Amino acid sequence: MRLAIASDHAAVSLKDALVPWLREAGHEVLDLGTHGSGSVDYPDYGYAVAEALADGRAERGIALCGSGIGIAIAANRHPACRCALVSEPLSARLSRTHNDANAIALGARLIGEEMAKACITAFLTTEFEGGRHQHRVDKLAKEFAA
Repeated sequence: MRLAIASDHAAVSLKDALVPWLREAGHEVLDLGTHGSGSVDYPDYGYAVAEALADGRAERGIALCGSGIGIAIAANRHPACRCALVSEPLSARLSRTHNDANAIALGARLIGEEMAKACITAFLTTEFEGGRHQHRVDKLAKEFAA
């Protein structure tokens, strides 16, 4: 699978552990940075993952920051992205089966490397159920007026 992954400075060490693991598993990985521990802005990296999904460079995305919250918000600002903040494999599976998420966000300060791997494995191996969930996912692409 073609994957885009990005992190801010708070999650760069987690990203650097995940990239070779994903490549060893046979995935094509587009590492969108950051590549050092210097302070950067998580919105830039969340949006970069969403752009890679939108333009077809990636089929799925992984966004990482300290809590996962900010980068998930940033990724979801792009209409092509459905990014779910997950912290354990069940939420990762449900993000796929019910919501057809094309990206997940993980908080490096909140979960360890092994839990991140378990979440990613669940996310990458779970298919969307469609059916009763499809019309709800379709609504996510529409603009709502208040």
